[in-house]
Amino acid sequence: MLMEKPWEECIMIDLIDNWHDWKDTLRKAINLGDKVGLTDETMANVGSSIGSFLSHNVDPENKEERLLKELWSVANDHEKDTMTKVLIKMIKIH
Repeated sequence: MLMEKPWEECIMIDLIDNWHDWKDTLRKAINLGDKVGLTDETMANVGSSIGSFLSHNVDPENKEERLLKELWSVANDHEKDTMTKVLIKMIKIH
């Protein structure tokens, strides 16, 4: 049985101040999503929810996170979905 909100565990992580550590954490979350059978679309929806949460509640710890927050703050919903999908793709490829 899948958790109702599988991203909640990911949100509870300690603040990550290193871009590479942040990407590794995201990679683990994506791999977990793959293992439990989440589709890319579902992971993108969860990722968008996490992005909104982080944007509103977490101060960026490095320049890359600050850039993501600034982009997120001016993006419309479609652009946020696209950014999320691109981040997932980047993590899966690298």
